[in-house]
Amino acid sequence: MNKIKIGIAGGAGYTGGELLRILINHPHAEIVFINSKSNAGNPIAKVHTDLEGDTDLIFSGELSDEIDVLFLCVGHGEAKKFLTENTIADHIKIIDLSQDFRLSHGAVIGSRQFVYGLPELQKELIKAAHNIANPGCFATGIQLGLLPLAKAGLLDNVYTTGITGSTGAGQGLSATSHFSWRANNIQAYKTLTHQHLKEIYQSLHTLQGSFPATPSAPGAAVRFIPWRGDFTRGIFVSSQIDCSLSEAEALSLYQEFYKNHPFTHVSTEAIALKQVVNTNKCLIQLEKIDNQLVIHSAIDNLLKGASGQAVQNMNLLFGLDESTGLRLKSVGF
Repeated sequence: MNKIKIGIAGGAGYTGGELLRILINHPHAEIVFINSKSNAGNPIAKVHTDLEGDTDLIFSGELSDEIDVLFLCVGHGEAKKFLTENTIADHIKIIDLSQDFRLSHGAVIGSRQFVYGLPELQKELIKAAHNIANPGCFATGIQLGLLPLAKAGLLDNVYTTGITGSTGAGQGLSATSHFSWRANNIQAYKTLTHQHLKEIYQSLHTLQGSFPATPSAPGAAVRFIPWRGDFTRGIFVSSQIDCSLSEAEALSLYQEFYKNHPFTHVSTEAIALKQVVNTNKCLIQLEKIDNQLVIHSAIDNLLKGASGQAVQNMNLLFGLDESTGLRLKSVGF
């Protein structure tokens, strides 16, 4: 097949860098431009120094219509602004990595309708879409732990904690992403109010109509406490729910739900964050104690939680096997 011609807006940040690392080795991808006004004219490897010797691409200050798909790796709130200020040809598909189009009531701009891009939830809709709103990192980790229960109509109140690496805060330096603050330190933040809750509710309601569609609606709730961790990348989530299923029944439910999804795996052994770092995988482990089902899920926040999932969505949009270019080497030690 012909190469998929790709443009990237906002290529200097963490998600842009991860996208480049995947796409320069993707067998069906050709990067036409990487837009960054602040870095225009600079070699990619001057910003993403680990790519020295891997690419001679240069940051561009201009856009081009000679592409098939545009990845938006700009900040939250900036994607809508970008599409308002720039004319993007109708034939160009868009994959947005911000939160601007994830919620159904805000998923339209002009003539463009965005589809929520969680392949394990709505793969067929993604295949038929023209524009994709890539899910959030915490939202991905939490949802993948809960979707089988929602499909079975078993969700009630969920209590969730999750810890994330410093790259989840973006490349811009802040007091809580600085090494001297993060090292040997953890902190809870955005307790019960994290912005990803809205898209989580939306997805769970899609599978289980009795579950509230928004955090403000009456009924069951996902009570989520996120933590900042003293490591650079990865998310580990533990969700707890009342459940009448035995552990064997729950395991069978999860294995059946994910049997056709190449990146989400249900383990019968204890899982660890290091198993998923530098991969597009999600690992899930179940534990049943008395009437409580605990679901552990782990992802790399920059890959399955961002750029890897974006490429997975690109593969689906263009009729490729969704794992193309994403069989990445994990970090063993």
